[in-house]
Amino acid sequence: MSGRFLSIGECMVELSQAGAGLLRKGFAGDTLNTAWYARACLPADWSVEYFTALGDDAMSDEMIAFFKEADIGTGFIGRIKGKAPGLYMISLKDGERSFSYWRDNSAARQLAADAELLREAIEACDVIYFSGITLAILSRNDADTLLAEVRRAKAAGKLVAFDPNIRPRLWSSYDVMHATISEGARAASLVLPSFDDEAVHFGDVSISATIKRYRTLGASDVVVKNGAEGATLSFDGVESFVAAEKVEQVVDTTSAGDSFNGAFLARYLETKDAPGAAAFAAKVAARVVSEHGALVAREKLGLKTT
Repeated sequence: MSGRFLSIGECMVELSQAGAGLLRKGFAGDTLNTAWYARACLPADWSVEYFTALGDDAMSDEMIAFFKEADIGTGFIGRIKGKAPGLYMISLKDGERSFSYWRDNSAARQLAADAELLREAIEACDVIYFSGITLAILSRNDADTLLAEVRRAKAAGKLVAFDPNIRPRLWSSYDVMHATISEGARAASLVLPSFDDEAVHFGDVSISATIKRYRTLGASDVVVKNGAEGATLSFDGVESFVAAEKVEQVVDTTSAGDSFNGAFLARYLETKDAPGAAAFAAKVAARVVSEHGALVAREKLGLKTT
């Protein structure tokens, strides 16, 4: 089986700790991270495309070159005059990360403003992936545009995957966040939430409650990530559990969930074996949190060459 995987969202300039008071520049963002790991894990006959908006500055040019070098398609990326990418900095303590952001004028906030390009990209691809962060950075009108297009994709039988990736400070209010994330789930066929976020921000008392809520919203399949406690899956109404992979030393949890998502989707698209895909994704995520940075090179993931 071959196809095209489309990830929709914001890639930012990443500044991470390099020691001795120095910072290392990179490029990352939740949906770009997932695209990166999907590309690393999918066979060569699959293409991975990234949909976003960038500026007309040198940093945007550098980001485009980075995507191309990583074999991530750039044909659907819009460029906006006078804009630039957003930026964030990672601070680490005992392997846990915190973030500082500078993204108010990011070009990606207008990624859905070109509705024609958005529809063209979605119609050209077989699998669509987006996140709660994708929705959070958009204006209300543009979020509605994106939701309408992914609903069309779901109705057409495409696999639409959604990670709620809840970040309250990106939203104007809890009510708007709850409503829009729920709309994202309604537009998806597969939802990949993290239980700690769902418990805190939606009040779920159990993983089963999270699964029930998202299935009630209309997602046919759900994968609930629960960190070191493993993942619980509900596919076609049948629940299963997959243990997390043991990690000797957690170095950096940045991209733990994103890498799981990318690896899971890649393996599931090949095999249609959800528990097997989750076990594979757990191994990839364990490798990722054992390294610094959001994007870990393929050769460090222990993947077989395809």
